[in-house]
Amino acid sequence: MGSSAKESKASKLTAIPGVGAATAKKLVDAKLDTVSKVATAGAAKLVKAGIQAALAKKVAAAAKKLDKASAATKKTATAAKQAAKAAPAKAKAAAKKAPAKAKATASKAKAATKSAAKKTTDKAKNLAAKAKETAKPKADSETKGGRIGPSRNTPLSKMAWFKNAKK
Repeated sequence: MGSSAKESKASKLTAIPGVGAATAKKLVDAKLDTVSKVATAGAAKLVKAGIQAALAKKVAAAAKKLDKASAATKKTATAAKQAAKAAPAKAKAAAKKAPAKAKATASKAKAATKSAAKKTTDKAKNLAAKAKETAKPKADSETKGGRIGPSRNTPLSKMAWFKNAKK
C-alpha cells in the first residue's frame, strides 16, 4: 500500500472524536482502518495498537456510536432507494384499481339509496294506514247501543223536533 492510501484511511478515522492524525496512523498500522473495525475491536485491542487505556475506552465508545449512526443512515438510505423504486409500480397499480373502486362505491351508494327509499315508502304506507283507521266512522255497535239520534242525556231544547215545534 502507498502512503496516500494510508493517509486517506487515517483521515477517515479522524472523524471519531478523540482520534487525531497520530492516533489514526497507529490504528491503520494495527489494521484497524475503518470506523466499524475500531468499534468492534474494543478497548483492549486499541491498547495493543499503541493507544493509552483511558483514551482507548473513549475512542471505542465513540466509534461504536459513530458506527451505529452510520449503519442507521445506510439502512435509511437503502429503504429510501427501495421505496423510490417501488413508487412508480404502486402508483400504476393504484391507478388501475381506482375505476373499480369507484364503481364499487357507486354501487354501494345506489343500494343504500334504494334501501332508504324503500324504508321511507314503507313508513309512509304505515302512517297512511294508521290515519285511515282513525278516520273510519264507528260501527253501529259502537254508537249509543245501536240507536240513531240523540242520547238520553241530550236536553229537549237541543232536539230537532223541539226546534221545529217552536216556530
